[in-house]
Amino acid sequence: MACGLGMAAHAAEPAGKGTRIALVVQADGPDLPVDQKIKSHLEARGYAVSLIGQDQPVEAARDADLVVMSSTVSAKRVAAGWRQLSKPLLTWENDLLDDLAMTGKRHDVDFGEAQKERYLWLVNAPHPIAAGLPAGAVNVYNRQAGMSWGKPGLGASIIATLYGQPDKAAIFAYEKGATMDYESLAPARRVMFFLDNDTFTNLAAPGRQLFDAAVDWAAGLR
Repeated sequence: MACGLGMAAHAAEPAGKGTRIALVVQADGPDLPVDQKIKSHLEARGYAVSLIGQDQPVEAARDADLVVMSSTVSAKRVAAGWRQLSKPLLTWENDLLDDLAMTGKRHDVDFGEAQKERYLWLVNAPHPIAAGLPAGAVNVYNRQAGMSWGKPGLGASIIATLYGQPDKAAIFAYEKGATMDYESLAPARRVMFFLDNDTFTNLAAPGRQLFDAAVDWAAGLR
């Protein structure tokens, strides 16, 4: 009986296990309510989440185990220094990808946004970020909406591309030490996810699975 109760308690342990996330947002922006919903979602999964304004220096995340950068930020107003951060980082702001050396510098060539998408093409089903979903088409949105994408460096693991657009990676990741763009080495895990400013609430169940898996992998929990 005691053994059974112990196993049940272990199974119910939140995925985040108290891992600390610094969520970088535009604190005075119109989409802050979406960021707050993301914060609540992550906290429900066991993460300890602090909101950090886009103008804050990198040192504001010194106590975090993982930095998550929302696309609600204005890339021009984000403080310098995040590229060299020796902590894992996940973002869905495509305009930051070149600043983070995760892609090249050309907008609409090396990174950008597709306006009306609903499906991804999962190309790397064995990767932990694929969340156990089978390879092929995945319905990630409940209705068509914008998706961010990038063309990563050679050291990236591409997990999914925009449906019908294999040259545009919607989810990709770098392991620590992998070669990113500009011959930069990833100082810690780096992940790009496909969300737009307000599309988190539009995620279908498979999209939520992928989001959770991306966060968990970036945090070193997968």
